[in-house]
Amino acid sequence: MKSVGYAFKGALLLLKTEASIKIQFVIAIIVTIAGFYFEISSNEWIVQLLAIGLVMSIEGINTAIEEIANFIHPEQHPKIGLIKDIAAGAVFIASVFASIVGLIIYLPKIF
Repeated sequence: MKSVGYAFKGALLLLKTEASIKIQFVIAIIVTIAGFYFEISSNEWIVQLLAIGLVMSIEGINTAIEEIANFIHPEQHPKIGLIKDIAAGAVFIASVFASIVGLIIYLPKIF
């Protein structure tokens, strides 16, 4: 039970402090509303929720990596910059594919 509490605390910290997670959370709410509006299928819900969870989870991992890197080496350093860029790249890749999933689900319903 304690670990669930810590995890919930971490999720709330992300939502309260990280601008990118806030934006992704708003997008998640919008596509969830769209899912109800367009009455997407069960399979589409599964894929959409997996995409949302993937992007937000990787964003959390990216934030943790950045915090660790800043703690270990607070000054500007090329290797730390590389590490942060790679972590941000993972979020970018997940976001691009989540966007593609959204387009596959919603474009046929819109047009």
